[in-house]
Amino acid sequence: MSAAPLVGYSSSGSEDEDEAEAEAGAQARPGTGGCRRAQSPLPSQRLPVPDSVLHMFLDTEEEPEDDREKHGGRVRTFPHERGNWATHVYVPYETREEFLDLLDMLLSHAQTYVPRLVQMEAFHLSLSQSVVLRHHWILPFVQALKDRMASFPRFFFTANRVKIYTNQEKTRTFVGLEVTSGHAQFLDLVSEVDRVMEEFDLTTFYQDPSFHVSLAWCVGDARLPLEGRCLRELQNIVDEFEDPEMVLRAHAELIRCKSGNKFFSMPLK
Repeated sequence: MSAAPLVGYSSSGSEDEDEAEAEAGAQARPGTGGCRRAQSPLPSQRLPVPDSVLHMFLDTEEEPEDDREKHGGRVRTFPHERGNWATHVYVPYETREEFLDLLDMLLSHAQTYVPRLVQMEAFHLSLSQSVVLRHHWILPFVQALKDRMASFPRFFFTANRVKIYTNQEKTRTFVGLEVTSGHAQFLDLVSEVDRVMEEFDLTTFYQDPSFHVSLAWCVGDARLPLEGRCLRELQNIVDEFEDPEMVLRAHAELIRCKSGNKFFSMPLK
């Protein structure tokens, strides 16, 4: 089985926040008359700076440090530019204890073929590619999404088919669970997201998407050792797990948009 292209994964880490430092205090100025003026505080006696001043610059646009060591050796899919925010729209996937038990079994088995695989920190199903928004367009973009999603009904879906994915650049490989029921509803969601993307002249989603939950990842193209025998064994683990249909059945209740270090949630109807 050939690997499907991965959707909506940005290689960048979270935006770093710089701290703004303000100092207060005046130089003592010698008086010119006979009366002695009150002296200004000495440096060690400077008045405390109000919190409103200390925090007034925390929401300004910041340029993160592009350090691969901080995010597992991942490479950005596009270079960072000041004022540009990597943006991604997705459905969060809420995990349960049984799901995590199954995940442990799948990951430990997959690591016998590719030891460098690591578990995802959070789980979701992408509804967009990772796109770039200017900072001042974030709120209008999110509002447009909210307007589109306001009348979209919640729905159940199942993701129980093991599949191997890579990103477009083949710099990362993922082990995922593909959606087998609920595909039509996800296509309808993507159609609404795509309309918003077109309004903002952004890249729309893939023509034939494979909606999935990524479970684990590694740097590089690891399709060769993971496909074939390993993939079949992973699927057997899923099929033989106790009541896999119920364990892997989930409820799409809201849409989330991540832009830089900001998160916005849009409940479905």
